[in-house]
Amino acid sequence: MSHEQQLAQPRLDMLGAYPFERLKALFADATPNPELTPIDAGAGEPRLPLPDFVAGALSESLDGFSKYPATRGNAELRQAIAAWLMRRFSLAHVDSDSQVLTANGTREALFAIAHALVNPDAAIKPYVLMPNPMYQIYLGAALTAGAEACFMPCTAATDFEPDLAAVTDDVWANTALVYVCSPSNPTGWIADRAWLTRLIELADKHNFYIISDECYSEIYWQQRPVGLLEVAEQLGRTDFARCLVMNSLSKRSALPGMRSGLIAGDAGLISRFTKLRSYTGPATPLPLQHVAARAWADETHVAEHLSVYRSSLKAFFDAYGEGAPPAGSFFVWLPVADGEAFARAAYEQQAVTVLPGAYLSANASDGSNPGTGFVRAALVDGPDKAAELARRLRAVQLN
Repeated sequence: MSHEQQLAQPRLDMLGAYPFERLKALFADATPNPELTPIDAGAGEPRLPLPDFVAGALSESLDGFSKYPATRGNAELRQAIAAWLMRRFSLAHVDSDSQVLTANGTREALFAIAHALVNPDAAIKPYVLMPNPMYQIYLGAALTAGAEACFMPCTAATDFEPDLAAVTDDVWANTALVYVCSPSNPTGWIADRAWLTRLIELADKHNFYIISDECYSEIYWQQRPVGLLEVAEQLGRTDFARCLVMNSLSKRSALPGMRSGLIAGDAGLISRFTKLRSYTGPATPLPLQHVAARAWADETHVAEHLSVYRSSLKAFFDAYGEGAPPAGSFFVWLPVADGEAFARAAYEQQAVTVLPGAYLSANASDGSNPGTGFVRAALVDGPDKAAELARRLRAVQLN
């Protein structure tokens, strides 16, 4: 057996290049306009000032770097997360010991959860459902966990709502879990109570789990998003059966480098995931957990960030001259003739980096890709840069 054969991992080999690696390849022989200051709107990395409390909270707990942190997260942080969930979603009770788990951001958690809840040895390969377009971690998680990815189309015709009706009963019957993203990355769609209620009803009928990625829950244009646990409790499910939510300080608090997030919901699923993460999950350093607890307890900086994002969205669309802000998130899902061609032209002509929509989508069974005619632009630098970004994108010319 060759060394290459020894290294082969068929499930891993099913993964294509990550979107930003594909973007790097697209720009490999391209040069940005040297007369313009570059604008990077490709990555969803908030670039806002640190909240005032961060430095002080970190300095208070520096001795924590000399101690091993628990995988579950310390009691202070889990209690702060439970309190925030109850305040934010008007929940009667969240048990910080059995219904809350911490994570190093949500990327790791969204990926690993499929490995805890999918049975790859089932007689029939189970399905993992996800929106399309999507955050690519869902697809990677499904494939490496031994499931078959099944895509719910999200198109302009349905205002980018994942089409539950397009999923057939035989697929539902063999579904292990469903990924939900609300507000959506990249489309900005927000799930309403009726949609989440219908999904919970389907989960009960067909015996699958719901994983709700709510990282953008505090970034919205007008209507504050509802959460999965909120809807579950309103349906009388105080145990949040079959439901897990994940959220992060990366977007809410503009602290992507903290790598601090939450997992909450069904205590049985939390227990199962805790077991997996005790072997595989990196634990957040204690000083960062202390800062995170302060961040979940403070809403002033969140309101300030929301004001900036709303101003940025307004500035962008005022300058662009058409379209309207998305219901949620700080992304613009901009329709163009061809996403890859437009992204390359924007880089060469206007020194702007945006992400082709096809890099955030998967091909449908007929070979079409719902992201082909879009690019994603992240408004993460404030309203002035957002307006400049819009003017430059408006000026892009395709041959």
